[in-house]
Amino acid sequence: MGKPKLERQLSDTEAKAVHKMIRVSPQKLNLVAQMIRGKKASKALSDLEFSPKRIAGTVRKCLQSAIANAENNHDLDVDSLIVAEAHVGNSVVMKRFMARGRGKASRIQKPFSHLTIIVREAEQEEAA
Repeated sequence: MGKPKLERQLSDTEAKAVHKMIRVSPQKLNLVAQMIRGKKASKALSDLEFSPKRIAGTVRKCLQSAIANAENNHDLDVDSLIVAEAHVGNSVVMKRFMARGRGKASRIQKPFSHLTIIVREAEQEEAA
């Protein structure tokens, strides 16, 4: 038997990719995600390739995964894809300590993030 299949939450012209447990703070990851929101997928890939941010390579990999999902799983046209949404979420925070003077210690927090990228097929204007 088993449980019934869940309905697809995205529309037929959308595909998504999720990358979890990225070792960067959500604030820094959101700066890179903000760079690609609303852009064409090919333009966003090239922007990420030449970005000086350390995490841009991971975001680029997640965007490539979303594009591949759109092409292979949902039969969408790769050339007309745009980055519809790029969500950044909190994950766990590793707590460490660093020894300080006089036998004291200070806390170091090492945050992790989640990234969700949704690509959508743009509607083509018919020039006739």
